[in-house]
Amino acid sequence: MVDLDRLRTLSARVGAEPLLVQAAGGNTSIKDDGVLWIKASGTWLKDAARRDIFVPVDHGALVDALARRDPAADACLPFVRADLNATGLRPSIETSVHALMPHRVVVHVHCVNTIAWAIRRDAEARLSKVLQGFRWEFVPYARPGLPLADAIAARLRPGIDVLVLGNHGLVVAASSVDEAEDVLGRVVAAVTRTPREAPSPDRRALEAMCEGTPYAPAASDETHALATDPFALERGGAHVYYPDHVVFLGTRVATDIASGAPLVAVPRTGVLVRSDAKPAVEAMGRCLADVMRRVEPDDDLVALTDQDIDRLINWDAEAYRQTLNAER
Repeated sequence: MVDLDRLRTLSARVGAEPLLVQAAGGNTSIKDDGVLWIKASGTWLKDAARRDIFVPVDHGALVDALARRDPAADACLPFVRADLNATGLRPSIETSVHALMPHRVVVHVHCVNTIAWAIRRDAEARLSKVLQGFRWEFVPYARPGLPLADAIAARLRPGIDVLVLGNHGLVVAASSVDEAEDVLGRVVAAVTRTPREAPSPDRRALEAMCEGTPYAPAASDETHALATDPFALERGGAHVYYPDHVVFLGTRVATDIASGAPLVAVPRTGVLVRSDAKPAVEAMGRCLADVMRRVEPDDDLVALTDQDIDRLINWDAEAYRQTLNAER
């Protein structure tokens, strides 16, 4: 399918931009002849041009199940078209988002600039000024799957082609791949916030700390900003503001290598990553730094609750996604 190939190209381009997508986060889809082709759970969008990462789902059956609040629609696995699923992979844990949007093409990203707005207590009010002229809606935080589907259904109105998901990210939809890319670009430009400058890491001190340990300094200066920007570590290290944070970094960011954590942010010095850490760990450390550098000290932020965190990390579909990330 030509349009699916165009979506692969867009997906790879979007997936290679860390301010839009980190690790296996984000997903894209296209609807064709009753089939919803959706990025597979645990795969990376940046790989879309070089490997098959799309799973076919029976769109009509899934929409009907969502309307009935059928528990089978939570992870969407029963609706995979096995006759078309050459990869044998499972659909994204956020397939319900794509199924509910009536548009042919849907792009969901964990846009850093969007998240910096979406974790604010007054996010909806502030975004109403930033997104003037767009057909958009704000959706309060809910766990992916049926809870998020319910939250979207409650807010979705005819003509809406942009969703800001509280404590989560951005969804854009359109009738074609080119139109979706255009909407995405315009929304991202509208929500972009200038990050604070962060001091450079002390690489000499970091190298000394790593001697004889399984740690090495993070590769990217942007990741080191999690530790060199005091506000980023103060706010971002002690609270969880979006799902992938807790999935990859835990509930608190470690500050001492004695913790054995996969990522350690040494205050005012830089970030260390364990040699056996999942590939997604540094990407998510950078994401946290990028988000926090776009948040001001007086911004009133809303963190995920303990209950939110428990419902997410103990969800079977999320556990499956993590097994795939561990294999990368």
